[in-house]
Amino acid sequence: MDGTLLDSLPDLAACADRLLTSYGLPGVTPDVVRPMVGDGVAALVRRLLAHAGDAAASIDPQQAAARYMADYTPRSTELSRPFPGTTYALETLKADGWMLAICTNKPVEAARRIVSALGLDGWFDAIGGGDSFPVRKPDPAHLLGTIGLAHGTPARAIMVGDHHNDILAATGAHVGSVFARWGYGRPEMEAGATVGADTMVEIPHIAAQLVPA
Repeated sequence: MDGTLLDSLPDLAACADRLLTSYGLPGVTPDVVRPMVGDGVAALVRRLLAHAGDAAASIDPQQAAARYMADYTPRSTELSRPFPGTTYALETLKADGWMLAICTNKPVEAARRIVSALGLDGWFDAIGGGDSFPVRKPDPAHLLGTIGLAHGTPARAIMVGDHHNDILAATGAHVGSVFARWGYGRPEMEAGATVGADTMVEIPHIAAQLVPA
C-alpha cells in the first residue's frame, strides 16, 4: 500500500518528525525516513530511535511506537495521496475482470481507514493487514491469505510492490511479482521480481501479459 498505491511518505515522515521532537530529539526529513519504511510501525520507530543515537537510548521502543500510532492514526491522510495513474490502473484492472486486494503490514483497520478516506475503498475486494494473520510479509502466508480473502487463486495472482518484503512474499507464494519502481524501495530490492514497472499506468498491460485471460 505505502509506496505502491499511496504516496504516504509525507504523513509517515511528518509523524516521525513529531515523534522525535516530542522526546526532545532532532527532527527528520522525508529523505531520512524513506529507507526506513516498509516493515511496519515497530520497525520504523526502532530505526528512528537508532538514527537518533545515544540520546534516544533510554526511550522504550514499544512506548514510542504506541505514541507514533496515536499521532499517526487521526492524521494519516493529511498529506498522503494516490500515486499518479492509480485510478486509471484500478479502473482498467476491474474492467479487465481482476479482483483487487491490498496486502500490507499496516494494521488492517488503519489500512481500511486510509483507503476509505482517500476514496479508494470501492475498488478492493479484500485487505490483508499486518494483524490479519499470524504472520506478515515477507512470509508468503500473508500474501496467500490475502489472495484467499479476495477469493482468488495464487496461480492467477500478481503481487505489485515497492519493497523486498513484497517480492519475497510473492516468490515464496509462487506468485508473479511486479516491482514498483515509483515507490520507496531501493533499486536493489527489485532482485527476484518477475518484472519491474516505472508507473502505475503500466500495471494493467503487465498484468495481462503475466496472466493471460
